[in-house]
Amino acid sequence: MSTSTNPVHDWSAAQYLKFKDERTQPARDLLARVPLQAPKTIVDLGCGPGNSTAVLESRYPDAHLVGMDSSPDMIRKAQATLPHLEFSVADLNTFSPQAPVDLYYSNAVFQWLEREQRIEVIKRLMETQPSGGVFAFQVPDNLNQPSHVLMRETAESGHWATKLQDVGRDTFQSPQEIYDRLKPFCSEVNLFHTTYYHSLENHQAIIEWVKGTGLQPYVNPLDAQEKEEFLKEYLKRLERAYPSTIDGRVLLPYPRLFVVAVKK
Repeated sequence: MSTSTNPVHDWSAAQYLKFKDERTQPARDLLARVPLQAPKTIVDLGCGPGNSTAVLESRYPDAHLVGMDSSPDMIRKAQATLPHLEFSVADLNTFSPQAPVDLYYSNAVFQWLEREQRIEVIKRLMETQPSGGVFAFQVPDNLNQPSHVLMRETAESGHWATKLQDVGRDTFQSPQEIYDRLKPFCSEVNLFHTTYYHSLENHQAIIEWVKGTGLQPYVNPLDAQEKEEFLKEYLKRLERAYPSTIDGRVLLPYPRLFVVAVKK
């Protein structure tokens, strides 16, 4: 779930896994659309703490399955959870497999690459695949959701604004741009879009969710006092934006874009 190009020193596996079930469901939904019956070699790109790797292993128990991630903490957790599998700390921009790969699989990673790098990395890795090989990935499509809009507004409105002025994320390529860039060397490029509605305990739970990923570039540069003030202001904005449900919980809409490309 991470690459060395993101503005985070390391990721917390424990924080990420606070919402393990919700974060793993898109991994299952992506894998359900992979057309391969018995791939020999699979690489889980940005495997995180191994939750997506476990999903892959459950479907393809006989495959040679490896996971890579730029986060040492994520890899430590993945290795502890699945000690019989091979994991490594690696940079997605320079990662190169040792043998042809039938299935590249990526659960919420490519959004962390610089915009111009994303398709180039996919194309470079697909060159290592045999004909019929599959490259499957999904990315969040939530930069226009209140959770992220308010994150940016909070960053711009406080006394920390100067410190955070260069923090931001590039929008992801449109479905048509992805299709047009990949189709010349793919027999199929299948895309779909899903919005999940996660029922969270309260508004603070939204913060706990984004602490595991998108909030880190905003709070990591702050000192302890600034971080506390930032989170307090961010929470106020979230409370105004997300109404409580009848049982006192909060629904967090979470759109995601899925791509399954088959090499010619």
